[in-house]
Amino acid sequence: MNPMNRRQMLHAAAFTGAALVSGLSINSAVAAEGTTEGEASLLEPKPLPFDPGKLNGISEKLIVSHYEKNYSGAVRNLNKVRTEISQLTKDSPPFLAIALKERELLFHNSMVLHELYFGNLGGDGKPSGQVPQRLSDAFGSAARWEELFRLTGMGLAGGSGWVTLGYDLRDHSLTISGASNHAQTPAQTLPLLVMDMYEHAYQMDYGADAAKYIDAFFQNVPWDHVNHRFDQAERIAKDFPA
Repeated sequence: MNPMNRRQMLHAAAFTGAALVSGLSINSAVAAEGTTEGEASLLEPKPLPFDPGKLNGISEKLIVSHYEKNYSGAVRNLNKVRTEISQLTKDSPPFLAIALKERELLFHNSMVLHELYFGNLGGDGKPSGQVPQRLSDAFGSAARWEELFRLTGMGLAGGSGWVTLGYDLRDHSLTISGASNHAQTPAQTLPLLVMDMYEHAYQMDYGADAAKYIDAFFQNVPWDHVNHRFDQAERIAKDFPA
């Protein structure tokens, strides 16, 4: 695929992609689980919801590589694992079943977390709406929340993982979580803001300087999308059993 066609593919359906990816990504999880246990679902990568050449401090080359190799690779691998799961029989070794289910969880979470991550890029980084005020209520100030979020990210620098601002459905609180791999997600918590701390998210632009990448990440947050995810979480929480 030549560079022009590749860029056109990434730009295709950008506005519809934004509607699909920039929300809470609950629909992505449902689509990924939409077939029965004995069937293999075939998923397609979602288009980027922004122009990859217009981010502030994150290069188009890095975003295209991240999208094509890491995110799309997770989707492809999830399809392969689910095909293998669909071929299990009652006589298959149980250790094979659990090994495949563990890989399914890892690739599924990688897919969804990447969709959330790409969905909270493409903005101007200027906090607005109700979430910054809720962060002040939860952490003492929005500045204190950002300090802790950044610190959590730096704790994963040089390795791998995700930092997530989440809405805890159990007590309706806002939380910061750090995970060293795709499979470590807090239970009953919906992601509002996701930051990829795997080295593939920044090494091409910043080498080992994860702090500069985190600066660039915050410069590209579309806070209207974060507020939209918060609104969705609040609606879900109303009917969620305590």
